[in-house]
Amino acid sequence: MTIQDPNRPPLPPFTFEDAVKKVRMAENAWNTRDPDKVAAAYTPDTRWRNRDEFLNGRNEVRAFLQRKWAKENGYRLIKEIWSFAEARIAVRFCYEWHDETSQWFRAHGNENWEFSDTGHMAVRHASINDVPINEIDRKFLWSQGPRPEDHPGLTELGL
Repeated sequence: MTIQDPNRPPLPPFTFEDAVKKVRMAENAWNTRDPDKVAAAYTPDTRWRNRDEFLNGRNEVRAFLQRKWAKENGYRLIKEIWSFAEARIAVRFCYEWHDETSQWFRAHGNENWEFSDTGHMAVRHASINDVPINEIDRKFLWSQGPRPEDHPGLTELGL
């Protein structure tokens, strides 16, 4: 007998409102910087491409996130829906972070997601570019954790 993960609503096929909610749920989870919490949103056999890395399964995702957030200090992320259909969602995103020398970066990216019937992400393809920025040019200034509901999104910030 195997233990099955509980459903993670909203479930596909997505409405626009469902897709927007799923995007915000993902953003909020990633902003916790908790690899276990984030990895739980993916199927046990999830497949990822993140930049030039290819990952298979939750354990590889968890290890990747641990490495990522050990390097990317002050991480704050905003995601925005781009498109959706059935069990797929496309998003664009930006996140800000700094390295050990206090050099700030804004990462710009796009993700394509495909979900299982249980609402877990089964496939994730991410293309990301980091751009060095001055600390004074930062736009994501909320306290560490999920973005406040009244904080502007990417479009409102001109990103």
